[in-house]
Amino acid sequence: MKATNNSEKTSLHPRNPHRSRYDFEQLITDCSELKKHVAINEHGIETIDFSNPEAVKALNKALLIHYYDIQNWDIPKNYLCPPIPGRADYIHYLADLLATTNNGVIPEGEAVLGLDIGVGANCIYPILGNAAYGWSFVGTDIDEKAIENCSKIIEANPKLIDVISLQQQTESRFIFKNIITPEDKFTFTICNPPFHSSSEEANKSAVRKVTNLNPKANRKAAPVLNFGGHNAELWCDGGEIGFITQMIYESAKYPMQCLWFTTLVSKRENLSSIYKTLNKVNASIVKTIDMAQGQKTSRIVAWSFLTEAQQGKWSFKSEN
Repeated sequence: MKATNNSEKTSLHPRNPHRSRYDFEQLITDCSELKKHVAINEHGIETIDFSNPEAVKALNKALLIHYYDIQNWDIPKNYLCPPIPGRADYIHYLADLLATTNNGVIPEGEAVLGLDIGVGANCIYPILGNAAYGWSFVGTDIDEKAIENCSKIIEANPKLIDVISLQQQTESRFIFKNIITPEDKFTFTICNPPFHSSSEEANKSAVRKVTNLNPKANRKAAPVLNFGGHNAELWCDGGEIGFITQMIYESAKYPMQCLWFTTLVSKRENLSSIYKTLNKVNASIVKTIDMAQGQKTSRIVAWSFLTEAQQGKWSFKSEN
């Protein structure tokens, strides 16, 4: 017998539409391919096998259709399939951050321009940011196939065509160079940096994660990541701290062209080094925003080279 689970995910941001438990009956109505992945667990509650990447992708498709009116969303095999509730949290906390420099009011509309570093093949942050607040985005990635897939998603959803543009970063050692031009002004940057420092480390983490989600899984088999992930999405030389350090040093070259630079930081032990680097480049304002999704704790680190007085003069309206 199916039990009703009315518990709320109170750790998610108050405006996050995914605080309630999934209504699988409604989600299956929106996306029929989800049906084969839904089953009743030992507690009598409908759920999916979160260790199965196909189940996670079907759930994402259903959530994007139901909550964000995004049709025909898909990603190539082995590319990152992000957990949408957690990605939505970043967007909503970012909105709160922007409100602090806009008299407490969240700025909405296409004049708010975000730069998504590592947009991936999924295009999630631009989709969510535009749906929630009408923001526009530039999405960048070093992976040509990822950019091509984002283009397909945008073409399949005409409302995105004028609000999301894409640009491939052709030099993998750079983050902002080749992307930010002298004429550009971004309201914010957003980034979920590669977490691991090598493919071996990424694989070990995948085995641990899948084993925790499904204790009966074969530990000796090749790891199958429930949320997928292509090499460049999961690891880079230097890992998370190496990537963020590079980002900070590069950001200092564009101090007046972005209101807030931001990034996710998964490893708390990296914060001390990040703060030291931000101090070295003379960031004017640094903020850390804690986030929690279920068992996992993460945080956003945001920095600006503008003083509070300069931030107060930033325009969130179109200059046209």
